[in-house]
Amino acid sequence: MKECEQNFDYINMEFEYVDNIPVAFCRPDKEKSNNSIAVWLPYLGGNKETGAKELQRLAAHGYFSVSIDPWLHNERKDEIRNLVFSDFKAYMWQILGITAMNAYRVVDWAADTFKLHDEVVAGGLSMGGDIAIALAGIDTRISRVGAVAASPDWNRPGMTDVMDSKKIIEQGNPTNFGKWLYNELNPMTNLATFHRPLQMHIELGKSDTHINPQWTIAFKQELCRDYPAVERNLEVVINEGYDHLSLVQSKGIIDRTIRFMTGEKQK
Repeated sequence: MKECEQNFDYINMEFEYVDNIPVAFCRPDKEKSNNSIAVWLPYLGGNKETGAKELQRLAAHGYFSVSIDPWLHNERKDEIRNLVFSDFKAYMWQILGITAMNAYRVVDWAADTFKLHDEVVAGGLSMGGDIAIALAGIDTRISRVGAVAASPDWNRPGMTDVMDSKKIIEQGNPTNFGKWLYNELNPMTNLATFHRPLQMHIELGKSDTHINPQWTIAFKQELCRDYPAVERNLEVVINEGYDHLSLVQSKGIIDRTIRFMTGEKQK
């Protein structure tokens, strides 16, 4: 394992490959460790280093904090946005599903390698939040999920371009593998996997037309209709005056999400 250069963003970060999955992690101080794992995942085009500050904050709260490069983001990172938005379902559904399974594997690695067998929490920004929610649907060790500008529904009817709210993105068709991943992992169509003691906190922007808050509201309604007891554990916050970019850039909203993940009382 190699420690990275000692600069402000990367202090105390280490790097590893787990089954060829690029991993970045921060260890908590021994006296502060709570024997638990926090997963933080980046937005589309980001990588394992993107959330360095969030990893450090989670480690400061006693968590072994870890991030990974999403699928395709290491080899083809310079072209990933163009690939995704030229054929959304063909690429994005695979990115979401494969990265969720990779994160599942990395949680196993962290738990076994560092003997961490208490709590697991997960979170992320935009696409990273989508993946964190999907991960919680398959990894029952996860007790809390904090997501910003994210959707629990891989179908995004009426989704617009991040930079142009009037431009609707044609989503195309998934690959056969992508469709299988959707069938197995898409939270909206796998509601039963969320019927357990799991707390979720999802921050959305009222003016966000790229990730429409209505998709998450529909998820909560469907989930609570089938499993009414879940309602008290799923908090959806709609932030007035925020679009997609301003939401993922909001230090206050990210801070609130980190506090939720760590169990700190909300201010």
